[in-house]
Amino acid sequence: MGSGSTTARTSRLGGVPAALPASGPATGTQLGLALVADDRTAPRPVAVLPDVVHVPGWLGPAEQADLVAAFRRWAVPPAGLRHPRVPTGHLMTVQSVCLGWHWQPYAYSRTADDTDGAPVKPLPPDLAALARRAASETGVPGAAAFAPDAAIVNLYAPGAHLGLHQDGEEPSDAPVVTISLGDACTFRLAGTDRRTGPFTDVRLESGDLLVFGGRNRRIFHGVPKIVAGTGPPGLDLPPGRLSITVRETGFG
Repeated sequence: MGSGSTTARTSRLGGVPAALPASGPATGTQLGLALVADDRTAPRPVAVLPDVVHVPGWLGPAEQADLVAAFRRWAVPPAGLRHPRVPTGHLMTVQSVCLGWHWQPYAYSRTADDTDGAPVKPLPPDLAALARRAASETGVPGAAAFAPDAAIVNLYAPGAHLGLHQDGEEPSDAPVVTISLGDACTFRLAGTDRRTGPFTDVRLESGDLLVFGGRNRRIFHGVPKIVAGTGPPGLDLPPGRLSITVRETGFG
């Protein structure tokens, strides 16, 4: 692993670099994310499970477009977009790029050790601030002290999925913040001690927010289905769903 890495089992094979289709009109270089809610009717949080909160329509169209434009910059090498590979050698169907810390199943490092070895791109301050706002507005345990330092950004092409798993590589118990963009998905929750049913399924649409923490910080969760063709027009995303998951790792 690269400098500053954590110790865990990873694949001896590398990930596979990926590239996005050409973008639409040129965008700026800064995130234009509001750190306070806009003048739309305030979205209402929904308690899905204890310490798991869904906020439908949390981000408006302009903020969504700004995040997609930023993703296009993050996806460019070095340390760009790739299909990660799990330790068994299986290639994940999602495409992923990391910020702050590079996540390779199932370890973190400061360099993209499963592709080009380049230093990971920094976590943008505006994205960290947006995640802190998300945690604060949902009121999950640990929101007041939340200090995000990493993001895993996953692109789900039509037919891609993510199996049930725990976010268990990080020592931190701080909340996990996920923003959905593009096509809708089924987000599946199991339990902290099981990946079997009964399940709680949540439909996440473009602009939706999901935050989990507290007693359910390490809940098993996954994305079994993407609903093709449901995303809003004009986002400049390829077909599919983009998830931006921001967290505090607890590493030095």
